[in-house]
Amino acid sequence: METFNAPAIATNYRMRALPLAILVAAFATRLSAQQPEASIRHVTIWSDGTRMAGDLYLPHDLKEGEKRAAVLFCAGTGGVKKGNGALYANRFVKEGFVVLAFDYRGWGESDCKLTLPDPMPKADADGTVTVKAKPVRWQMDMADQTLDIRCAISFLMGEPCVDAERIGLFGTSYGGGLVVWVAGNDPRVKCVVSQVPGMGGGRPPAALKYANDLAVKQARVETEPVPIETGKLGGKMAAYAQMRANPAKGIGYNPVEAASKITVPTMIIVAEKEELMSNAENGLRAFQALQKNFVKSEYHELKDIGHYGVYKEKFDEATKLASDWFHLHLDAHLKTP
Repeated sequence: METFNAPAIATNYRMRALPLAILVAAFATRLSAQQPEASIRHVTIWSDGTRMAGDLYLPHDLKEGEKRAAVLFCAGTGGVKKGNGALYANRFVKEGFVVLAFDYRGWGESDCKLTLPDPMPKADADGTVTVKAKPVRWQMDMADQTLDIRCAISFLMGEPCVDAERIGLFGTSYGGGLVVWVAGNDPRVKCVVSQVPGMGGGRPPAALKYANDLAVKQARVETEPVPIETGKLGGKMAAYAQMRANPAKGIGYNPVEAASKITVPTMIIVAEKEELMSNAENGLRAFQALQKNFVKSEYHELKDIGHYGVYKEKFDEATKLASDWFHLHLDAHLKTP
C-alpha cells in the first residue's frame, strides 16, 4: 500500500469484468468466515415512488436510546445487498457503526420502474389503473442511482439509533463513482470512502456524442426508450449478462468534477494493477481536486492487485483503511453532553 499525490496521466477509460462466479465465490468465502456481530432488520426504502429493499445492521452492543454513526454501502455493477453488501456491512458493523446495505431500484430484491407498451388508460374512480407493463431492471442509470443513494441517506436520518450528523458513504467500483458525485451534491454526507472507483474519467469526446445521440433517439422512440433488448454489456463485461447500460442517463454525471465540490473528509482507494480503467483519469484526478481545495483526503494504492483484489487478498487491508477513516472523521462529530 502506498499513499501519494502524483500527476495525472491521460489514458482512455476501459471497462472489463471477471466472471460473476469468481466474485460470488469470494463473497461467500468471506461471509462464511464471519460470525454475526449484529442484528439485521429488513427495511423498505422509498425512492421516487418505488420500493427499495434494504438490510439495516445494528451493532450487538447498541443500547436503547443511543445514537451511532452510520455507514451506507453503495454497490458496484450488479452488486446486491445479499452479496458484497452483506460482506461489507458485516465488516463495518463490527466497528460499532450502524450499516445500511440496499438494492438500487430494479436490482436484486428491489421493485423497479415499469414501461408501458400501450398508452395508459384513464384512472378508475378510486384513482388506480390496470396496465400491461414491462419491468425495467438491472439498469446502469446514474441519475436514478444517485437519487436512490440520497433516499437511503434520508432513510438513515430517520432511524432513531442513527446520529444524522454522522453519516458516511462507502462505495466500490461503479458505486465508488456514485458516492463521490453524491458527496459533491448532498451536504448531509459527512465522510466518504471511494474504493476502486469508476468515474468515467478519460472517455473520449465521441462517448459524449454517442450519449447525446442516444438520448435524442430515446426521446423520439427511434430506439428503445429504455434499454431492455439493447444496452447489453460487451467484452469481458458481458459476464454481467443481466445488466443494461444507458449512456443517455449519464449526461451531466461527472464524479471527477463533483469531487471539486466536496468539503468533507474523503478517502480514495485504488488497485495498483487496475485493469478496468485508468487510475490517473479517475480516482487520482478526484483526489487532486480534493487536495487543490484543501479538503482532508487520502489516496491509497494497494500493491500487486487488480480491480477485484479489494474483495479478496486485499480485503482486510482495504477495509481497515476505510474503518479507520470512518472512526477518525465520524467519531470526531460525536457530540458530548
